[in-house]
Amino acid sequence: MARETIAILGGTGDLGTGLAIRWAKAGHTIVIGSRTQEKADAAVAALKKVSPQTEAKAMVNPAAAAAGDIVVLTVPFEHQLSTLESVRDGLKGKILIDVTVPLVPPKVGTVQLPPEGSAGKRAQDLLGDDVQVVTAFQNIAAHLLQQDVVIECDVLVAGNKKAAREKVIELVEEAGLRGFHAGPIENSAAAEALTSVLIQINRRGDISHSGIKIVGQGDH
Repeated sequence: MARETIAILGGTGDLGTGLAIRWAKAGHTIVIGSRTQEKADAAVAALKKVSPQTEAKAMVNPAAAAAGDIVVLTVPFEHQLSTLESVRDGLKGKILIDVTVPLVPPKVGTVQLPPEGSAGKRAQDLLGDDVQVVTAFQNIAAHLLQQDVVIECDVLVAGNKKAAREKVIELVEEAGLRGFHAGPIENSAAAEALTSVLIQINRRGDISHSGIKIVGQGDH
């Protein structure tokens, strides 16, 4: 895969930090975006504390989106639309990887999908056909991405264009995971809903960092 610039919007959290570490290790250039330059600088400083060898540039979200060949949205559900509105001009013609999960406190263990059917569909409706929205990584234990460990979880990749899904699956594999075509953006609802189910499983304490694995018979 060609080395590209990947802009991670909201890269201040565990998921954005973990993806930055893994994709930088794979040779990509990383840009961390935030609402203000100060927060972006702080996010890069926090990233360096976790992974001193990981290089990243700090920018405000609109500049980060414009700079990225591929843009990744890792903000909380309540900030999804406002963040996308602020960067939509920089997203035209690009793939947006949206990892948003519609968790609504305090009942994060209860499935609460938005009226559009999923956060991914909501993003695609807002941005229109100029942007290829692909959803992924909703079911990953985010802080494990920051560690040099094998993560026992597969990634469902949903989006309306097969070529865009294929590109994201390549990035999933470069992050050390397995990705699977999950169909059109409407099917993102399944992965988003599973997050609340996995939270419930983790709460019981019988298992930690629960995830999903795709099993079946291959063509041999």
